[in-house]
Amino acid sequence: MESQEQTAFDAYYEPLGAWFDVRMFPSDTGLSIHLRDTTDRRGIERRQERSLRAIQRLYAVSSDRDRSLEAKLEAMLELGCEYLDVPNGFLTHIEAGTQHIEAAHATHPGLQPGESCSLAEAYCKRTVELDRLLTVVDAAAEGWEGEPAYERFGLGTYVGGRVEVDGELYGTLCFADTAAREDPFTDLQRTFVELLTRWVSYEFERRQAKSQLRRERDRFEEFASVVSHDLRNPLNTATGHLDLLAAECDSDHLEPVDRSLSRMEALIEDLLTLARDGMSVEELTDVDLAETARDAWATVETTDAESVVDLDGDSIRADGSRLRQLLENLFRNAVEHGGTDVTVRIGVLADGSGFYVADDGPGIPESERERVFETGHTTNEEGTGFGLAIVAEIASAHGWDVTVTEGFEGGARFEFAGVEFVETPSPSDD
Repeated sequence: MESQEQTAFDAYYEPLGAWFDVRMFPSDTGLSIHLRDTTDRRGIERRQERSLRAIQRLYAVSSDRDRSLEAKLEAMLELGCEYLDVPNGFLTHIEAGTQHIEAAHATHPGLQPGESCSLAEAYCKRTVELDRLLTVVDAAAEGWEGEPAYERFGLGTYVGGRVEVDGELYGTLCFADTAAREDPFTDLQRTFVELLTRWVSYEFERRQAKSQLRRERDRFEEFASVVSHDLRNPLNTATGHLDLLAAECDSDHLEPVDRSLSRMEALIEDLLTLARDGMSVEELTDVDLAETARDAWATVETTDAESVVDLDGDSIRADGSRLRQLLENLFRNAVEHGGTDVTVRIGVLADGSGFYVADDGPGIPESERERVFETGHTTNEEGTGFGLAIVAEIASAHGWDVTVTEGFEGGARFEFAGVEFVETPSPSDD
């Protein structure tokens, strides 16, 4: 009143258990006070903030590379129970009409890992029949009394959704309480449970794909070993007889035979590399790109060729051995086509999306750039035609996009985009 200044503040009034937005307007003759009940608004804001924190934690757990699937699932169920304010969260696998509890964060004795029951006696029977979440706020009031599921488990609150793997029913992801719920599940809470069911479905699909890939890889390794053995044995025999023949006589026909046998050996090796490295990458690690490039350069016969590594400690997510194979093939290709004095440069793309390998050799004509990655395509009589095909397959196995363009001083430049860097790289002067 003395200063005649307006003021506003929030206040909690304990007798009514309510929050008010208070606005005060002084005048010469008195004071006007306007009160607005903001309890509901503050409740909504708190629920939204709580939902945001839950989703942030969900993302943090799902993207944690150091946790196993089992550890992530346990953390997810615990998070769901906390967010939904229920004591039971569980994952089921449904098979041949039986519900099996595979994982749980629960206090209910019938919802522990390893427990099972007929699907006809489970709430999940209705869940799998729906293409949406099943929610129960007060089972007794919603007509569940007398149902086998209610008689067996006595759940008053329930929310659950289908878990599918490759479009087929796997089971359900559910949260429950024996007590009824005062308020319905909010849209944000339902969305949270839907996100969890989709995440579990995705992870199980990925695990199944990895398991299938591992079986295929084991079968291929066995096949490759047999093929390698059956092809190399007669090849080694022929090479041995050629050496004996060369010691006994001098003939102009021996050198072409020797070149043919060497080419057969290179073809066998490249074919096995192409098949092996073309498979999907199962595990990625942090790989120092510069160090791998230097190691790859050291294993290639480069004579007077020079390498320039325009990298500053950049690490990428990759399969280290396959990345090295990719670089070796590119370096070997540069030397074979650019000569023994070629200069090869490797660096980060200007937009930071990947890396490049470029040389100052004769380059690749624009009309040929679409074909260079084709199996068997080569312009070198001594080449097998598999080198760049292997490069393309390794890139594809990592999920990278590879293109070829003009390098520096007219040479060839191979660009790899879609590469995941461990930290944001510093683009090199390319």
